[in-house]
Amino acid sequence: MIRVGVIGTGMIGQDHIRRMTTVLSGVEVTAVSDVNAEAATAVAEQIGARVHTTGQELIVSPQVDAVVVCSWGPTHEQYVLAAIAAGKPVFCEKPLATTTEACRRIIEAETAYGSRLVQVGYMRRYDSAYRALKAVLDTGQIGTPLMMHCAHRNPSVPSFYEKDMAITDTAVHEIDMIRWMLADEVAAVRVLVPRRSRNGGPLQDPLFFVMEMAGGAIADVEISVNIRYGYDIRGEIVGEDGTAALGELSPLVVRHAGQVATPVPADWRERFLRAYDIELQEWINGIAGGAAATGPSSWDGYAAAVVSDAGVSALRSGERVPIDLMDKPKLYAEVAA
Repeated sequence: MIRVGVIGTGMIGQDHIRRMTTVLSGVEVTAVSDVNAEAATAVAEQIGARVHTTGQELIVSPQVDAVVVCSWGPTHEQYVLAAIAAGKPVFCEKPLATTTEACRRIIEAETAYGSRLVQVGYMRRYDSAYRALKAVLDTGQIGTPLMMHCAHRNPSVPSFYEKDMAITDTAVHEIDMIRWMLADEVAAVRVLVPRRSRNGGPLQDPLFFVMEMAGGAIADVEISVNIRYGYDIRGEIVGEDGTAALGELSPLVVRHAGQVATPVPADWRERFLRAYDIELQEWINGIAGGAAATGPSSWDGYAAAVVSDAGVSALRSGERVPIDLMDKPKLYAEVAA
């Protein structure tokens, strides 16, 4: 049984605690910590876990074998570094860190440790539809990939959502997914600005994000965060000999009153619920088996941060922005699952 400590008991933290205590196997949540001590205590009482005053205290606890970081983004670096120093596997929700410099420090620490301890929470890689799409691509059935078209549509976003978050909080999922899907790094980015939606308020919504891949393929992402009708994630790869695309939004089709309707997911939790389950179960299984982390790595978190920063620069300048990555350490040479 893997004993896990969770840092951050907000919405995503509580959701991960729920799945680890009611859905997944081989895991026990033994400790929690949050800056809101009252919230942490309430969660701990429900599951019989110990409350720690700080995340660092939780990490070094002998009752914690592995750590899940779900706290506010700017705190991720300190907790991930502390977990590496303690030699404990750590699952960190995205972002790995909020700056490229912080991501580099994590890479340096993990490289010095000598093996992978960090996994970043990019759950698209665990979605059955995306895995099926990658399986088709990897067989060579549609030939070499030339383009990938994506759409990331939210019905709405909260009041604190800002212009740059269309790249750093929304499109970042496609940034990681496309790198993984095409097994290639991003070479340059551009952001095109279409007519503004009346539903977007002060935001520039939608946006059209274009990535030039190092191998020559081009990927684009339509980012619409106030589309109203539902949460709609799309993806299609155009190859030399054919195309492959994600399937229907829902397995359910309703025929009623002279109409045919396919329900659209309400939000990301509904669309990717099972992907989150698989993501954490595979992470737990790997720890139990004594294997190094095989999911999205510190390098993936770093690369996503660099591309996100370039995307923000492109959005502000209207210019094409090249990507400049550090040399990839041998520790991350293997392609992640």
